[in-house]
Amino acid sequence: MGNKITIIGAGSVGASIANDMVVTGTATDIVLIDIDENKAFGEAMDIYQGTSFGAPAIVRSGQYEDAADSAIVIITSGLPRKPGQTRLELAQTNVNILKDIASKVVPHAPGAIYIIVSNPVDVMTYVFHKISGIPAERIIGSGTVLDTARLQAELAKEFHISPKNVHAHVYGEHGDSSFVPWSLATIANNHISKYKGHAPHSEEIDFAGEYGRMEETVRTSGAVVINAKGVTNYAIAMAVCHIVRCIFNGAGTALTISTMMNGEYGISDVCLSVLNLVDSTGVRGKISNDLTEDELAKLRRSADKLKETIAAIEF
Repeated sequence: MGNKITIIGAGSVGASIANDMVVTGTATDIVLIDIDENKAFGEAMDIYQGTSFGAPAIVRSGQYEDAADSAIVIITSGLPRKPGQTRLELAQTNVNILKDIASKVVPHAPGAIYIIVSNPVDVMTYVFHKISGIPAERIIGSGTVLDTARLQAELAKEFHISPKNVHAHVYGEHGDSSFVPWSLATIANNHISKYKGHAPHSEEIDFAGEYGRMEETVRTSGAVVINAKGVTNYAIAMAVCHIVRCIFNGAGTALTISTMMNGEYGISDVCLSVLNLVDSTGVRGKISNDLTEDELAKLRRSADKLKETIAAIEF
């Protein structure tokens, strides 16, 4: 697989993804496409002019035909939710944008792996499945990869340990109905409920099983950032770059991406996040973790909420 990447949408998220890819040496050929061609040109030039400080790379703006031979196409285009706008109204607006994009890019890059980042990402991923003709294993929604990173970062602070030693994940919708299957959460090979008692620094750990508080922190952290600076772009850009690296290294990495459900956990015909293995083919498959009855009910409620939105939109 080559490492040419096309990013559709040169706003804060798309431009941040392109810049991170240059800084990390993830791709050597990056094409930025945006309805505002001048914006895409400016972002591409600005990023390219810093490439002498990192790995050699070409960063350029282009048209949809320039997506040809891309290994990965990343779609970030879409409008943010406006004050007073419902999630359903946002979904319909961004679905219309996605339909236009898909009709223009898929004919030029039919063999690419597609990563959907635009919100509401689970709905957008589902719609892309239905309209694009791209095989399911090559369609990835960014899902709760960022939510999971936020969770791991918060738990790392609580337990005074590296986030790399925290194995806890966010399942379900990238949104209000997401949840954490705490029965699966471990820290340094200990279940989260037992780590404090086994840690050499137990007196420094204040966490006493406030799982609800932790989930609420994760759910609302995006809104906190938006209220403070108007947009979230850096963390999601790093999350998307991580997904891309997992595809390119091909080893098989467990990620909570949004994918089509086909009967797993009793859920079908909706996209949401559970653990999947990602490799050079895209989605190798889902990891069938055992959930408690309560966790299973939460996952199904999340699926039902997404299906309500899907049923109300036109595509």
